[in-house]
Amino acid sequence: MTEMQKLYLLVPLAPLAGALIAGLFGWLIGRVLSHWITIIGVAISFVASVLIFQDVMAGHVFNGSVYTWLTSGETRFEVGFLIDRLSALMMVVVTFVSLMVHIYTIGYMAEDPGYQRFFSYISLFTFSMLMLVMSNNFLQLFFGWEAVGLVSYLLIGFWFTRPTAIYANLKAFLVNRVGDFGFLLGIGMVLAYFGTLDYAAVFSMAPELAGMKVALLQGQEWQLMSVICILLFIGAMGKSAQFPLHVWLPDSMEGPTPISALIHAATMVTAGIFMVARMSPLFELSETALSFVIVIGSITALFMALVAIVQTDIKRVVAYSTLSQLGYMTVALGASAYSAAIFHLMTHAFFKAVLFLGAGSVIIAMHHQQDMRYMGGLRKYMPITYLTMLIGALANAGLPPFAGFFSKDSIIEAVGLSTIPGAGFAYLAILAGVFVGGFYSFRLVFYTFHGEERFRHAPTDEHGHHDDHGHHGPAVPHESPWVVTVPLLLLAIPSVAAGWLIGPMLFGGYFGDAIFISHDHHALAHMAEEFHGIGAMMLHSLTTLPFWLAAGGAGTAWFLYIRRPELPAVIKAKFSLISTILEKKYGFDAFNDFFFAGGARLVGRSLWRGGDVWLIDGLFVNGTARLIGWASALVRHVQSGYIYHYAFAMIIGVFLMISLFVR
Repeated sequence: MTEMQKLYLLVPLAPLAGALIAGLFGWLIGRVLSHWITIIGVAISFVASVLIFQDVMAGHVFNGSVYTWLTSGETRFEVGFLIDRLSALMMVVVTFVSLMVHIYTIGYMAEDPGYQRFFSYISLFTFSMLMLVMSNNFLQLFFGWEAVGLVSYLLIGFWFTRPTAIYANLKAFLVNRVGDFGFLLGIGMVLAYFGTLDYAAVFSMAPELAGMKVALLQGQEWQLMSVICILLFIGAMGKSAQFPLHVWLPDSMEGPTPISALIHAATMVTAGIFMVARMSPLFELSETALSFVIVIGSITALFMALVAIVQTDIKRVVAYSTLSQLGYMTVALGASAYSAAIFHLMTHAFFKAVLFLGAGSVIIAMHHQQDMRYMGGLRKYMPITYLTMLIGALANAGLPPFAGFFSKDSIIEAVGLSTIPGAGFAYLAILAGVFVGGFYSFRLVFYTFHGEERFRHAPTDEHGHHDDHGHHGPAVPHESPWVVTVPLLLLAIPSVAAGWLIGPMLFGGYFGDAIFISHDHHALAHMAEEFHGIGAMMLHSLTTLPFWLAAGGAGTAWFLYIRRPELPAVIKAKFSLISTILEKKYGFDAFNDFFFAGGARLVGRSLWRGGDVWLIDGLFVNGTARLIGWASALVRHVQSGYIYHYAFAMIIGVFLMISLFVR
């Protein structure tokens, strides 16, 4: 094993070691040592990832097996790494954001009794995501895929004494199982038709099987590549929370804020985006699959952004923002702009982590109050948190020169140039989403940090407390400690500057062979001809519709929440039907509770009544007892105690035996 291969192993194993030590021995080594061990593990992983990134940029890639799990016939199931420019970028983003979240957790979870357990979980989560992005085969991809799902279940339900947390983690687990069923079927079809699970082998054989058709649904023939890609994308719809499998993500806010940032910024929800980009050699062979992807992404981008504008929980606003931004990434994938999708994944990881961790900083200051209706005027009390969240909002809205502008603008332009069926609808949807995104981003900032200090009128319980921590009187806010603000400041830097890498990232051939794009759909090639640097791009944006839509959304938020704060209530009353639809989240939760949960309860009751009550208790248990009682009642009449009764019975018995056996 070479020195670089040892370094590859160090990246996932360092967080795993920290997770095992904190998880198994945290009770023994204490809180401080637990967080230092896990933080050092992730820091080692980050440094190793940076070194690997530099090595990859020097032209060195690796694709090989590390361990053979089992061999079945000619098929080998292996653990292996594919280290190229795509995976190297993901490794750096994942480990950096994870490191910031680990440090931030020291301050956020300081009073929590599950301190060591939480550090163990988030370190294990980092290991799972790294195994996913570094995989060179579908088996390891599926292992990492399921591992992040399992650990997210543990983290969302971390406060397991809360019924809402238990509901949320079960919901996330079950919805992801729906997507993972499609994902597993897709992997099964790859193995059945390609005879291997190795990426390189599958990608090299894919053009030969591009024309093959398979019989499905009452003998109807479908293109093999379309079926495989759609099944794989169904898995991505679950993990990356795309319509209609998006319902788990907002409820996952029941978990602690650090894990909200880790799950929704750089890891679990971006796994689906990464997977589709990695599978670009397959998706490029199916226009049907690309059309399906672009339509699903555009629906998610617009309609989830609309829900964000009526949310009052500060974390849920950011959660629905994540859904919308994931929709933008998915639209880019459908337009064959895989590089733009990964570029937005990278920029989004930074500014969304800022927004989530900034929201957590506000929640700490407000003594765990999350309702923005009881905030306001926090800017002068929390200047660092305000500045970093303002940067995050500017980037999320897509305004220059912040990171989100470059990636989001590239996606919009690529979709506008796309000829994929459904691209026209997608273009209109994401343009409308730009205005809504600008509105909800600055609604959060203005509602939380400007205007009246509504926290002085926050409701109290019967004891005069404002929260379950026993704080008395108005929750006068204050800036968070350094372990919270330092990660915010460090994440704010790439939230501003990461977009400036657009030249080499999108138009300089950064991804090389890691992403395959057919010439029929190569919108980025046309965009490269018009790109003349980030300065020219920002100047040109002043004449484009997306910029003015984003600015218009921000301006509308200013007018409604600063200039005329009484108007939102008036608008809500006048458009109560639309407001109710958005507050009910289009009725998906109600439908799922009625149809799926209610159907499951109905089936359960039917099985209980028909199986337990009637068959087992009624027939087998009680029925057996009744049968014995009935037979005993008959026999009791024969056992009378009179000799002549017994003599008569004996004579009848002898007569029957003679009749039956004597011929």
